[in-house]
Amino acid sequence: MNSRRIALLQMTSGIVPESNGRTIIKAAAEAAQGGAKMLFTPEMSGLLDRNRERAQKSICKENDDPVLQEVRDAAAREGLMIALGSLAILREDGRWANRSFVIDQNGEIVARYDKIHMFDVELDTGESWRESAAYVPGNQVITVDTPLGRLGLAICYDMRFPALFEELGKHQCDAIAIPAAFTVPTGKAHWDLLLRARAVEASAYIIAAAQVGEHEDGRSTYGHSAVIDSWGENILDMGGTHPGVAFAEIDPFRTQHVRQQLPSLANKRDIPRSP
Repeated sequence: MNSRRIALLQMTSGIVPESNGRTIIKAAAEAAQGGAKMLFTPEMSGLLDRNRERAQKSICKENDDPVLQEVRDAAAREGLMIALGSLAILREDGRWANRSFVIDQNGEIVARYDKIHMFDVELDTGESWRESAAYVPGNQVITVDTPLGRLGLAICYDMRFPALFEELGKHQCDAIAIPAAFTVPTGKAHWDLLLRARAVEASAYIIAAAQVGEHEDGRSTYGHSAVIDSWGENILDMGGTHPGVAFAEIDPFRTQHVRQQLPSLANKRDIPRSP
């Protein structure tokens, strides 16, 4: 089976959606020129703003989101499937969703995934995050057929919860997207470790496009956008300093071979609950 080329966009998203949209459109053209079948972008590709009062002015319903429409147009223009890491979307009930989209080569939305696990933490560095104060968690495991095979969807903090990846493993995903905006302290400690663990558990490629650097809202993100193969080997690391586009090859035979050697998905047994 032939390998499939993908592109990852590592971004330093700001507080102006139009500017972020232009970055994604440019990356889509670069990805298509480079022969990629799919482009993957980070969490909060359209807007990264911790000032929720200011951000509220830019967050709108899905049908009105200008970045989403621009990316759909770019996918159709370039003949490229795009896994749009996530956007902040206004729900019908007035709350927000942290929502991933997969857009096909015709510009059609073929999958949506709302982040399940909310990033509510207090770090020793003084950083405090309360994602659940504004966002409503999702409640569905989502997969979609792509040129890479079956793609499972997760977002950033989701990677710390193995049960989600167990479910994605049951769906026999060939690859799993984990777009992220990881903090620097947690990234240094856990980013590579968790990505490799999730790849081994699911016997699948992990594709993690990430935010990087110093952002307009004052935060810093870890970067190191990565692709991990189904054996747990890192085949791409974009580093922690610069935004840009990079390419990687996804080899379906590699995953087949890993599952033949270590058929952990087939061997898995349900663990009895304690009485």
